[in-house]
Amino acid sequence: MQDRLARVRADVQAELDRATGTLPDGDLSRAMRYAVQGGKRLRASLVMESARLHGVPDDAALPVAAAVEALHAYSLVHDDLPSMDDDDLRRGQPTVHVRWTEATAILAGDALQALAFELLADARIGTAEARLRLVAALAQASGARGMVWGQALDIAAETAGTPLDLEAITRLQGGKTGALIRFAATAGPLIAGDDPAAMDRYADALGLAFQIADDILDVTGSEAATGKRVGKDAGAGKATFVSLLGLPGAQAEARRLAEVADGALRDYGAAAGNLRALSRFVIERDT
Repeated sequence: MQDRLARVRADVQAELDRATGTLPDGDLSRAMRYAVQGGKRLRASLVMESARLHGVPDDAALPVAAAVEALHAYSLVHDDLPSMDDDDLRRGQPTVHVRWTEATAILAGDALQALAFELLADARIGTAEARLRLVAALAQASGARGMVWGQALDIAAETAGTPLDLEAITRLQGGKTGALIRFAATAGPLIAGDDPAAMDRYADALGLAFQIADDILDVTGSEAATGKRVGKDAGAGKATFVSLLGLPGAQAEARRLAEVADGALRDYGAAAGNLRALSRFVIERDT
């Protein structure tokens, strides 16, 4: 599995470098290329494994994997802005607004979002119908029904100054983190025209496990390993899965959700081995 992850990271980085390499030179294109460097590429790996599971070749899935990473990079650039989470470190490097300016970071995020949909128009993916399904799904996952909606709930909670309960955090993170993971995991059946129900169930559990693991790392992780500031949630008095469940409880819940995710893949048998390995990676990672 590690070899496969390394190959996906390299292939997706090459695709993103190709997509941004022909842009007009300037701070905007440089900030875009900077923002798409590195990262775990979990979402890209989910696209590639979901595609393989549904008989979609790697070269058809690659533009989709690059698209979801471009969209994810945009979300991180904007999430780090002073008006959002106000972070100065991402993937071990200064955030885009620190490296350039806040205006450049906003524009780079906007352009990366547009690039994601440009990548989904790539004819390598397959039929026009398949590409249209992907465009609609990514728009819903990233907009006011998904990721942006989750971020809005997060900001509203901080503004109100009232810590959220477990149900509210689960709903918030289902949008902010889970929606893009769900798109990535269902990309294979969307391309192939297959039923995405099983992958939907897998993604719902995996996305929540991923966020719980993030909350755990904010308590137990190091800046050197995670590449970002840690301890910010507790310092801000923010409700998290760890603050509500306790550290042992959060760890147990992450393990339970990983098992739920694995169970959703039962009908795929041994062919879903890499996706099961990704479930373990999500809750065992230190970055």
